[in-house]
Amino acid sequence: MWRVTARSLCRASSHGWQKRLPWPSPAPADPQHRSPAPTPITAPARGLSSMAPSVRLSPAARSLFDEPLAIAVQGLGPRQQVTLRTSLRDEMGELFQACARYQAGDDGELDLARCPALPGGSFSGLEPMGLLWALQPQKPFWCMVKKDVQRPFLLQLEVFDGHGEPPGQLLAQVQHERVFLRDGVRRVPVREGTIRATLFIPPGEDPFPGIIDIHGLGGGLFEHRASLLANHGFATLALAYYQYEDLPQEPTELHLEYFEEAVNYMLQHPQVKGPGVGLLGYSKGGALSLAMAAFLKNITAVVSLNGPVAITAIPLRYKDKIIPSLPIDEEQVKIIDSNILDCSDILIDPFQAPGNQSLIPLEKAEAQLLFITGQDDHVVKSEYYATEACKLLQAQGKENFQMLSYPGTGHCIDPPYFPLYPIGNHPVFHKRAVLGGQLGAYSKAQVHAWPQIQAFFNKYLNDN
Repeated sequence: MWRVTARSLCRASSHGWQKRLPWPSPAPADPQHRSPAPTPITAPARGLSSMAPSVRLSPAARSLFDEPLAIAVQGLGPRQQVTLRTSLRDEMGELFQACARYQAGDDGELDLARCPALPGGSFSGLEPMGLLWALQPQKPFWCMVKKDVQRPFLLQLEVFDGHGEPPGQLLAQVQHERVFLRDGVRRVPVREGTIRATLFIPPGEDPFPGIIDIHGLGGGLFEHRASLLANHGFATLALAYYQYEDLPQEPTELHLEYFEEAVNYMLQHPQVKGPGVGLLGYSKGGALSLAMAAFLKNITAVVSLNGPVAITAIPLRYKDKIIPSLPIDEEQVKIIDSNILDCSDILIDPFQAPGNQSLIPLEKAEAQLLFITGQDDHVVKSEYYATEACKLLQAQGKENFQMLSYPGTGHCIDPPYFPLYPIGNHPVFHKRAVLGGQLGAYSKAQVHAWPQIQAFFNKYLNDN
């Protein structure tokens, strides 16, 4: 297991608000439970135990997409070598797979919580959830997007004899549903005034802390984060703001009044606790959330996921004030293998341009701010921007901010077990571009950041 201690969280000379998280190598398995060293010969079929191999999952039949899944295989032969493979098809029918090589113990048992994966598969080492976080698309550069959260993903797990390629004899298989809505969570389409959104309400009649979830550039309505947050006790509004139904298709500017209307909708809802709401914004949605905190009332807590601290791509208007979008330098676009763009350096540095009007005036925000950044972000220099913003706030005597920064993590920070896509469609140039991130480090960032987000909102939205 990787561990984060109070000492390792902060730089030796860092500010208390800044936490850069190192990822130590996975610790070896407990010696009492460690799988024996692999033998060079695969156990033949006649060496199998008298009990037919079977897969044991916990939870058995279905689980929430963001929760761990315990995996074990029983009925194998002593020290038998096997390959485990997971498969999942997304809503477009595209196949995602991961595989790992293992060796059973002397008793023919294989528990992924105790047995490290051997080299040669999608991952190695003690990674109990590796077969989920290592899922990768068989179609190059494909991104898994969940549009219909009312339908679960169907996960298939297969156990094959040996470590060969192609796999050997199929020994056992099982299917498991990964769901986005806990029983009793209500999904309510919202078409009030100009708002186009979906509200997720946890089970029960009491009011719940309210969160508005705002996605990045690209348009549309994304419900996966909001639905999963509702499972954890938050009334969460997934808010679209362009390219959805009758919303503008190609807006030349965004109006903060639209987002203010969403805040007022939440605060007037009988099952939203108030007196303020939380905001969870990814990328462009992070910048919009920060702007809402700077200009609007009743914003209590904001989490920005790799969001710039300046307005980018589309100018923002509020009443008679316009915040222009940050200029870009297209000459800084790099082209790497297969005509893939690297746009890491295209945004003009708002902290080095005197009088820059694109910076969000975060000093006006009374809300608590949590910046979550990836150190390998190739779309926005999110760690740098968040660090500089926090320095400015600190210089003005503000204490309402904190920051988590993750190594090996790119622009996309989804809830746990969403597959990594380090190359995707650039939100401005609409061409294939580097987003950043490394598979193992990204999975650790997901698992660490998700409960931190919930704890942050629980602390500040429930203390009102």
